[in-house]
Amino acid sequence: MARKSERTRQKIVEAANQLFYHKGYNRTSFSDVVAAAGVPRGNIYYYFKTKDDILRASIAFRLERIETMLRTWSGTYRTPVERLKRFLEILPGSADALAHYGCPMGSLNVELGKEQPELQDEARVMFEVFEGWLADQFSELGYAGRARELAQRLLAFGQGITTLTQVYHNTQFLNRETRRLEDWIDRLAEGDDSCI
Repeated sequence: MARKSERTRQKIVEAANQLFYHKGYNRTSFSDVVAAAGVPRGNIYYYFKTKDDILRASIAFRLERIETMLRTWSGTYRTPVERLKRFLEILPGSADALAHYGCPMGSLNVELGKEQPELQDEARVMFEVFEGWLADQFSELGYAGRARELAQRLLAFGQGITTLTQVYHNTQFLNRETRRLEDWIDRLAEGDDSCI
């Protein structure tokens, strides 16, 4: 019974996660989540009392996926350059979704930051997990003193590229700018800190 209950809860979280990305948190209703999850309306209240509770579960779901992905990359790719470039592959790998909906983390944080700063504080943790992991890579690359700054810069570049890709619906722009970031990482790896 507990297993079925957990599956139902997970089904609700995954449906809500998709809706929050595609429609936005504030434009998604309980009814939308019920319909997308395919569960009776009364069941959703057994698991979640408020939409904010569903959002928190969605953030936890995303965080778990992010942390698992980063652990896998750390175990799979030998060098920080390989790991940083794997991070960049997220952009072309998700080009169509990014062109249509933007970055799932970025769009959620921007939306919540306007009127729900307490929820945005919780959503920001997704960026912080990436920032910490990226900083570790830059530190290993030989930039320990500036690792956090470089991590934030790479995140900022990625968010900017994603935003303009969505604005112009132009995946060629995304691919071109991703290659430029790869070149930037190569230059840093060669010790060319004039590009910082």
